[in-house]
Amino acid sequence: MTVRIEESWGVRLAEEFDKPYFQALTQFVRQEYGQGQCFPPGRLIFNAFDQTPFERVRVVILGQDPYHGPGQAHGLCFSVNDGVAFPPSLVNIFKEIQAETGAPIPQSGNLTRWAQQGVFLLNTCLSVRAHQAFSHSGHGWETFTDAVIRTLSAEREGLVFLLWGAPAGRKAALIDASRHLILQSAHPSPLSAHRGFFGNNHFNLCNQYLQQHGQPAIIW
Repeated sequence: MTVRIEESWGVRLAEEFDKPYFQALTQFVRQEYGQGQCFPPGRLIFNAFDQTPFERVRVVILGQDPYHGPGQAHGLCFSVNDGVAFPPSLVNIFKEIQAETGAPIPQSGNLTRWAQQGVFLLNTCLSVRAHQAFSHSGHGWETFTDAVIRTLSAEREGLVFLLWGAPAGRKAALIDASRHLILQSAHPSPLSAHRGFFGNNHFNLCNQYLQQHGQPAIIW
């Protein structure tokens, strides 16, 4: 089936799009968006792919499902649109970056600036019903995004995977640790950030690895 997604991703995921589970997922998502408010806007479901073509990916950050409040989600994990108040997890991400690098807390929580540097901001589940977290989980998105991670692991070399929290950490099994750097810690949520996210030094470690492999550092 035809999916509107950036071409370099579309070529590599074409077989996935033709599988029965993805066709059932597409039908479910269309029905959900037709019946009520869902996020992100339909045109931005694959925004992470569109902003960061396959060959430009250098870092992968894995989230769970999109923010489910109005105006927040725009298809990049942890990111919110310009002018939207920072969700608590994003506040803690910026605090950790400031602690590691000394960079000031930014004015905007829009992480498109990261995506354009090669940070692939992938949610495990790419859509959600308004005000109902995890409402689109278990319908095929997880199977699809697992395939995305396996494809990156197999076809690219020297990527950095930042896996925060137990659900993201389980994805480590899909990644070839001999070809890539996997960094795991607690999730930046206020419920868990003090149990290992704060002080994880992931942003510095990520940049050190990239530079050791001849890549420029990410400007966080």
